[in-house]
Amino acid sequence: MRSLIARPRALAVVLTGAALAFSPVTGQATAKLPADVVNDCFVPPASASAKGGRGADTREVSVTEQRAIDARTAQLLKAKAARGIAVPQGALAAANVPVYVHVMRDTAGNGDVTDTQIAQQIDVLNKTFAGQESSAAANTGFTFNLAGTFRYNNNNWHKDKQSSTYRKQTRKGGANALNIWLVNFSYLGIATFPWDYSRNPGIDGIRVQYTSLPGGSATNFNLGETATHEAGHWFGLYHTFQGGCTTTNDSVGDTPAQSSSTSGCPEGRDSCSLPGLDPIHNYMDYSYDSCYNQFTPGQSTRISDMWTAYRA
Repeated sequence: MRSLIARPRALAVVLTGAALAFSPVTGQATAKLPADVVNDCFVPPASASAKGGRGADTREVSVTEQRAIDARTAQLLKAKAARGIAVPQGALAAANVPVYVHVMRDTAGNGDVTDTQIAQQIDVLNKTFAGQESSAAANTGFTFNLAGTFRYNNNNWHKDKQSSTYRKQTRKGGANALNIWLVNFSYLGIATFPWDYSRNPGIDGIRVQYTSLPGGSATNFNLGETATHEAGHWFGLYHTFQGGCTTTNDSVGDTPAQSSSTSGCPEGRDSCSLPGLDPIHNYMDYSYDSCYNQFTPGQSTRISDMWTAYRA
């Protein structure tokens, strides 16, 4: 989850969505938990959601819950392999993801984005998940195509009020479809995790601050990388600072542990005594859009496993 501040993370509750908060007024990101996320809380391993933003550190789940989710995922993969439908050993899943974009305008037309911005956002998703922004980036094998754009005029929906209701009324496609709702709230973005889908498919997807699309007005966060960050959660990735300075970290072996989220793009930041510098260029940190340039091979493998277990 990302906030309009940067992408918040760190609460003692388990959420069904990820979020990051950003203030268009101050240009700072802060952690703030939306009411509907609180209402959607559940107890893992049944389900959990990502929450993120900018500012205060926000952990998605506890270490115990994290391990339970990973164990459950492994069981699902084993069961699918037994039925011959899992990804072959040594290979990664790959798919073309249909994307449905929902533009939530108010009755005065505020919150609208152009078709060109939407097309540019899809291009950003394809570049970032294909590892095209850095030679160190992994190609996840996933691509995205715009399956439909829908525009609504509703003051409450524009401000992300009644979000559980409007998502259930407007969501398109199945578990493999990425729904993006463009709204005006105090976050950069909020997302659901893949293991949430079976429990509550109607709200599956990501909510993104509309000013964060390419060419938008969100200073330092207007290159379209918020959608990449939130899609990462939707695919099953945690923040890189999940778990803090622990070996469990974010359940990915090649993302060095970091004690807290990043602000800006501080080269050489090293917040943990464990090996490796903080992964400030990773899409799942809270860095500026211009600082982001990679998913790691380990994250790509996790995306593949999560897709196979919950969305394939």
